[in-house]
Amino acid sequence: MFNYKSYIVFLAASLVISIGLQMILPFPYGLMAALGLFIAFPMLLRRRYMNRMRGYGGDSETRGGGFFGLGSEGSTRVSYVCLVCNNKHKGGTCPRCGSKTQRADF
Repeated sequence: MFNYKSYIVFLAASLVISIGLQMILPFPYGLMAALGLFIAFPMLLRRRYMNRMRGYGGDSETRGGGFFGLGSEGSTRVSYVCLVCNNKHKGGTCPRCGSKTQRADF
């Protein structure tokens, strides 16, 4: 899942590229490019790890991941049970009695 060796290589590459940009570009532009690089590289690394885990990034229904695997292929959707009339439904309010008190039924 998380490999420290690749993380160190990724950080070293971003450091080398940012130093190179600071040497090539004039002062304010080089500094802005280096700061942008230090912000963008960890975000790319995090996205790569989340895509590998098929986790929390993006649309959970199309990607197959989601919170604790909900929305993955082969699993059922969450339905709710009204606490007043015990009706099973999918929305926010109960269609039978209109109550908003409900519990999740997996």
